[in-house]
Amino acid sequence: MGNNGEVTPWNMSISSGNVLLRDPRHNKGLAFTEKEREAHYLNGLLPPTIATQELQEKKAMHILRQYEVPLQKYIAMIDLQERNERLFYKLLIDNVEELLPIVYTPTVGEACQKFGSIFRRPQGLYISLKDKGKVLQVLRNWPERDIEVIVVTDGERILGLGDLGCQGMGIPVGKLSLYTALGGVRPSVCLPITIDVGTNNEKLLADEFYIGLKQKRARGEEYDELLEEFMKAVKLNYGEKILIQFEDFANHNAFSLLNRYRNTHLVFNDDIQGTASVVLSGLLSAFKLLGGTLSDHTFLFLGAGEAGTGIAELIALQITKKTNCSIEEARKKIWLVDSKAIKPTVLIGTSGVGRQFTQEVVETMSSLNEKPLIMALSNPTSQAECTAEEAYTWSKGRAIFASGSPFDPVTYEGKVFVPGQANNAYIFPGFGLGLIMCGATRVHDDLLLAASEGLASQVTEEEHAKGIIFPPFSCIRKISANIAAAVADKAYELGLASLQPRPEDLVKFAESCMYSPVYPSYR
Repeated sequence: MGNNGEVTPWNMSISSGNVLLRDPRHNKGLAFTEKEREAHYLNGLLPPTIATQELQEKKAMHILRQYEVPLQKYIAMIDLQERNERLFYKLLIDNVEELLPIVYTPTVGEACQKFGSIFRRPQGLYISLKDKGKVLQVLRNWPERDIEVIVVTDGERILGLGDLGCQGMGIPVGKLSLYTALGGVRPSVCLPITIDVGTNNEKLLADEFYIGLKQKRARGEEYDELLEEFMKAVKLNYGEKILIQFEDFANHNAFSLLNRYRNTHLVFNDDIQGTASVVLSGLLSAFKLLGGTLSDHTFLFLGAGEAGTGIAELIALQITKKTNCSIEEARKKIWLVDSKAIKPTVLIGTSGVGRQFTQEVVETMSSLNEKPLIMALSNPTSQAECTAEEAYTWSKGRAIFASGSPFDPVTYEGKVFVPGQANNAYIFPGFGLGLIMCGATRVHDDLLLAASEGLASQVTEEEHAKGIIFPPFSCIRKISANIAAAVADKAYELGLASLQPRPEDLVKFAESCMYSPVYPSYR
C-alpha cells in the first residue's frame, strides 16, 4: 500500500475518498494527484485541477490578508487547521512573523473572550468536575494513544484578561500549534486540555452561550482532588515521560501545582519558567551590548506575580552559577518593590497592568543609566507597562526595549529602533522538543538556564550592533533546534535523559525529529 514511511491511513472501501477529504490529518484538497484520485476513489469529489501545496499556500495567504479584523483571521486559521492540518502548519511556519500574533498573543486572548460565540467544532479535551472519579476514562476517549505533550489550563488567569473559565481552551490549542510550527513536535502527539472547575466571571455565568459549567469555581479540597486524579491518570495512561505544561493558572495554584508535582512528573509552567527563561536570555543578550555580567546589574521589578517571581529566581540562580556566591547574596541584586535608595539598571514589568512605566519612571531610568534596559512584559498589548514608542521617546533613543506582545519598529530622530519581543514562544517549543527527544523524566532549573543560553547564542553580532536582543522569528526552527540541543545536553549531563545512547550531534538529531508540513505521497 505505501512506501517512503507513509502507510495509507484508511481502509480501502468505496467511502475512502470521502473519509480522506474529511480527515484534516490526511486531506490535501486539490493537491491530490491523478494517481491518488484514481487509487482512493476521489475522482469526481474534487474539481479536475491539480494544485501544488505552494499554490494552495499562496491562495490561503491571499484570502487571510483580505480580512481586516484579526479575530476573523484567527477563525479562518482555525477553520484551515480543522480542514487541512499540513497546509495550516505550512502557512504558520513560512509566515511566522505575520501569523504568530493571530494564532497566539494578542489575538488568541480576544478569541478566548468570545470563544462561546465562535465555537464550532470542539478542539482538545474537556475535563470537568462532573468527571470526578472518571478522569482516566475521559482521557481514553481521546482518539490518539501516543501522546508526548499536554498543555492544560483551568482558565482562571488567561493572559492579562482574567477568569475566562472553560473558554480558556483557546490557549492550550494555540500553544500546541506553536509546539508543532516552531518546535517541530508532531501534531498527533499533542493534547490540549481544559479543566473546568467553574468560573467566577459573572458575565460568563449570565451568558446563555457560555460553554462551561455554570457555577462558581471550586477551591480547596474539591479542586486539589480533581487535579490529583488528573495527574495520576495522565501518568497511568501515557507513562513517565509525558510532558505536562501548566498554562494560565492563577498565581496561588500555579506555584503550588508546580511544587507539588515537579518531583513526581515531567512538569513545566510556561508563565513562571518559560517567561523567566526568555527574559533571562534577553538579559544575557543585552549585556553583550551594555557590558558587564548579570551580577554587575541591579534589577527592579514592577509586579511580583508568578512571572515576576519566576524571573527573579532564575536571575538569582544564574548569578550563583557564574559567581559562586550564595542564592541569598544573589537575591540582593533584585528588588521586587520600589525603593528610592536603589539605582536600577534594569526595569522589568510583570504587573499585568498597562501604562505603569510613566514618563517620569522612564526619564529617571535614563538619568541613572547611559542605556537603560526596559522590559514591559505584560500581555496583551493593551496591558503593556509602556509602548515601544514611549520607551524610545522618553529615553531620547537610549533605551534598550523589549515587550511581551509585539510592537512595530519605531523611528525616533531619524533612527529606526526594533523593539525586542520577550515572547515565550522563543523558548517553550524548543524546550519541549529537547525534553521529548532525549526522553527526559524531570525538569531541573538548570535546563531552563541552558535554554536561555541557547537562545541568547542565536543573536548575531550584526543584530547586537542594531540594539536587537532577540533573534528574528523567521529563523525560529533553527533557534528551536539549538535550544532543544542545549536542553538535551544538560539533561544528559544531569542524568535526567532516558534515551540511550546519547546522539552525537544533538542539533542534527533535533532537526531530524522535527515534523514537516510537506504533503506525503499516497500510493
